Amino acid sequence: MLPFSEIRLPARLAFGSTGGIERRTEVAVLASGYETRATPWAHGRRRYSLAAALHSLDDVAELLAFFEARRGRLQGFRLTDFADGRSCAPSAVPGPRDQWLGTGDGTTTVFALAKTYGTGAGAYVRPITKPVDGTVRVAVAGIELAAGQDFTADPVTGRVSFSRPPSAGLAVTAGFQFDTPVRFDTDRIEVTLESFDTARIAATPLVEVRV
Repeated sequence: MLPFSEIRLPARLAFGSTGGIERRTEVAVLASGYETRATPWAHGRRRYSLAAALHSLDDVAELLAFFEARRGRLQGFRLTDFADGRSCAPSAVPGPRDQWLGTGDGTTTVFALAKTYGTGAGAYVRPITKPVDGTVRVAVAGIELAAGQDFTADPVTGRVSFSRPPSAGLAVTAGFQFDTPVRFDTDRIEVTLESFDTARIAATPLVEVRV
């Protein structure tokens, strides 16, 4: 079985969920009281929890089927993070100049999608490996290119391939929607029958995976 499935968790099953970013920082306190801080992680890790809530029995059955098909924690899948799933603000429409991907050198034809958080030397660049198919827009030197003709975007890897390499010194930018690759962080789901047509699912954790 493949370690990752390109299937997306139905959005309505994720409503009410909580989530955030996890970092790992190692702090050493010196005898002087000063600290040294370091991290073994180059990238943050998202964690989510599907809320404990009432669902129709049909929705419960759909979530259980999804869980079984993933074999619990075994297989990863796509999750739409509505708080952070676009190259722009959540309320905006992705544009071809949203995110910087690199600078052309006249030779390179493949660029990886990325999203930058913050500005300046301390900015963090997050690799985007699961763009939503058909949403990627690309520009070179600020001029939007034609998808399928001038470039193709792989929704499985997040790589953009140009039919011709961008000329040296020209900025390559893109805008897109994207999913977060996750897996269940439990091998057990608990369901409480509340009535003849509703049930409550216990909070179910999800964790981001590297793909």
